[in-house]
Amino acid sequence: MGEETQKSQRQIQKERTRERLIETAMEAYGRYGILAVTTADIARASGVSHGTVFAHFGTQEALLDTVIEAFGMRLSRRLHELAASRKGLRDILSAHIQGLMEHERFYTRLVTERRLLPQSARHTLTAIQSAISFHIGQAAMEDMAAGRIGDYPIHLLFNTWVGLLHHYIVNSDLFVAEGSVLARYGTDLLDHYMRLITH
Repeated sequence: MGEETQKSQRQIQKERTRERLIETAMEAYGRYGILAVTTADIARASGVSHGTVFAHFGTQEALLDTVIEAFGMRLSRRLHELAASRKGLRDILSAHIQGLMEHERFYTRLVTERRLLPQSARHTLTAIQSAISFHIGQAAMEDMAAGRIGDYPIHLLFNTWVGLLHHYIVNSDLFVAEGSVLARYGTDLLDHYMRLITH
């Protein structure tokens, strides 16, 4: 029994270290840029040895993929909860903004550095966008069927929404001196978008 308890304590510690590495990496990527941050930087900021990073993730690419997946799961969970409660498109889009705001600096780096990222990271990001598109599409179809918004192809609704967000995120320095561009303009963007697609 004592060995089992000790083993589970080691497992708990291992899981905590892994989570700390993911959180530290997400913060560092957002602050300094994904391509600028090394595994040594993440180890130092996490207070672990450089080898510990590789014991958990194997490669720098695997760490990045895991961080992107963690970000995507948080965002998807928020949208899924709303979708399950049968909320409309506006609520789903509002949740999308709120989810992005939680890790806005990291998401900004993903958007601006996407073409330079390893292929596996780009695929992971595409999978996240597909999951978001699904939830937004479901809500949009229900709103279209109820006559609350115009009848538009789902891909245009999604791409127009993401394009609007990305324009403000990528060019945030034009809109806010510091802080979150989504906190400052998120409601305005949502109101504007809903007016565009409403009869």
